[in-house]
Amino acid sequence: MPHSSFLAEVRDAVTPRATLLIVGVIALQLLFIASYVGALHDPKPKDVPFGLVAPQAAAPQAVTRLERLPGSPLDPRALPDEATARTQLANRDIDAALIIDPRGSTDTLLVASGGGRVLSTTLTALVTTLEKSERRTIRTIDVIPSAPHDPNGLSSFYLVIGWCVGGYLGAAALAISAGAKPSNPTRAAIRLGVMALVAITGGLGGALITGPILDALPGSTAALWGLGTLIIFAVGAATLALQGVFGTIGIGLVILLVVILGNPSAGGALPPPLLPPFWKAIGPALPPGAGTWSTRSIAYFDNNAMTGPLLVLAAWAAAGAAITMASAARRKAP
Repeated sequence: MPHSSFLAEVRDAVTPRATLLIVGVIALQLLFIASYVGALHDPKPKDVPFGLVAPQAAAPQAVTRLERLPGSPLDPRALPDEATARTQLANRDIDAALIIDPRGSTDTLLVASGGGRVLSTTLTALVTTLEKSERRTIRTIDVIPSAPHDPNGLSSFYLVIGWCVGGYLGAAALAISAGAKPSNPTRAAIRLGVMALVAITGGLGGALITGPILDALPGSTAALWGLGTLIIFAVGAATLALQGVFGTIGIGLVILLVVILGNPSAGGALPPPLLPPFWKAIGPALPPGAGTWSTRSIAYFDNNAMTGPLLVLAAWAAAGAAITMASAARRKAP
């Protein structure tokens, strides 16, 4: 009897729903490991936008030599002068530039560690090896260095992770307190309004912590506040939308998109040119990637090259809000 009673308790406790949820958790766990290790375990430069300033007669041959490097680490393009190279670095059109000095044996490599120190270090090592093979040397100039309290250029990435966490945890808290699916459009609108308040508050807090309080990131605190507000609301609205369509499972889907796929492809730990093709391709379309790029642009690149990422974040916010309202209206309709 005790044995049959125990089995009855197990059958009562381990419902099909609970089983599916546990299987889902295990799947997310394994996907987390596969995504992070797959993206970050073997960084190699691939098609890095790279400027080359050389005498006009020698430039085509030098570009061809760089194009034919094994594994295609560089995507070189000839530039007319050093000033153009510096401008393109500031505009985020290239990640480094080699200035060849025809009068001597020492060339100059321009890098921008504000876009990610790992990338600038990798490019310095690569070009140093190339120059040695030609019996030349280089001097490296960090044109846009990372801040003293952000030596590895990772503060922007961690800030964006925090903002994304605020977005999906805020939406999850609303689901826990009042049900995953809002009962009508009015309730859905209220949830979106609450998420907007969470976004405004969290965006300001993150901007103040990384800016004036810790002095980790340079750049406009107001611009970071606005960006943080957009990131939090975009992730929060997407979470509300997925919850509205799929119920509690929607939270798992957000974790899949934002945490499992979004964080390793964001270009934080490894800038995009060092990521494998799959993660490099999806990163710009997900909030962590769009957010990290925009945060670095604000902090180090005078707000340049932000139109695309801001449109991505706005699309997530708009689509999330629209789907949240539509799913609530559909449930109310007879």
